[in-house]
Amino acid sequence: MNKTAKLRWGILGAARINQQLMPAIVEAKNSEFVAIASRRPGAAAKTLAQYAPNQENVTIYDNPEALLEDDSIQAVYIPLATNEHTAWTLRAIEKGKHVLCEKPMALNVSDIDTIVAAAKNNNVTVMEGFMYRFHPQHARVKEIIDSGIIGEVRSVRSCFSYMMQTARHYRIADSIENGSGAMWDIGCYAIHAARLPFYGVAAVSVSAMAKHIDSGADVSCTGIIDFGDGKYAQFDFGFEHARRAEYEVIGSKGGLKCHNVWAKSAETPLISWWTEAGQQEQETLELANHFCLEVEHFSQCVLNNEKPSLSLDDAKENCQIINAVLESVKQNRHIKIEN
Repeated sequence: MNKTAKLRWGILGAARINQQLMPAIVEAKNSEFVAIASRRPGAAAKTLAQYAPNQENVTIYDNPEALLEDDSIQAVYIPLATNEHTAWTLRAIEKGKHVLCEKPMALNVSDIDTIVAAAKNNNVTVMEGFMYRFHPQHARVKEIIDSGIIGEVRSVRSCFSYMMQTARHYRIADSIENGSGAMWDIGCYAIHAARLPFYGVAAVSVSAMAKHIDSGADVSCTGIIDFGDGKYAQFDFGFEHARRAEYEVIGSKGGLKCHNVWAKSAETPLISWWTEAGQQEQETLELANHFCLEVEHFSQCVLNNEKPSLSLDDAKENCQIINAVLESVKQNRHIKIEN
């Protein structure tokens, strides 16, 4: 494998998240940003000028389909509306493109099954874009847990929230069924993060409650995921709370807390942990850009024919739990998860 090889990227959509992803693709050592497309006339050019003004030789398309027809593009990033993720992921796969799809990849498990089959048939790599997992602080959390210093993990609490501003009301303009609301925006993070210390253990059941508005979107939700044997993950998220992005893990001998799950490139990551033996520690980690690390990881997987650390099985399990939570809210009862 030529270590100087770079994966050629195109972006399907002029969404706000490009503020983070576009510079990450430009910065990534094994990536080359070559094209962007949007259905809105002029939007792709405007986005490029905003977030990568010094980037040259980027082709601009006013039709996403045209970008997918460009044989020089090897991989695409999909930041479109949530309810469009599956359809455009499948279109990109059919054109032989590798796909990094912004979370959530799909609104139901059957769509992920379809993506899995299509990716296999077309021999392409597909990954769901949970960027936070590529920040080194979460590997450090795993090291602490694996060391046994806090004992066996018994419970997790995750909290993700921010106050919804008027300019972002488009996120709650439609129903949950159509991909709108807090669950699909930040709730998927809360559930994903709550699973981290129990990684590899299948959820048994869920119980949840939520607040909805007239559009059918949820604006807050809280609940519990049962992982069996008295191991529980509590999650809380919403658009009516002060900004939080954290999780806490309690074991049989102590506990730890990740204070800023979404630590940006200029924000110092902080992990604190304690034990019943009296140890109290705070660790500050080096600055890192999880968006860039995500892009580099995905590019490396494609270039070296490796499997992404975030598998499609992981995407399927997260989606399964999300849908069980939604069903629990709808039916106002405990929901068992079929594994």
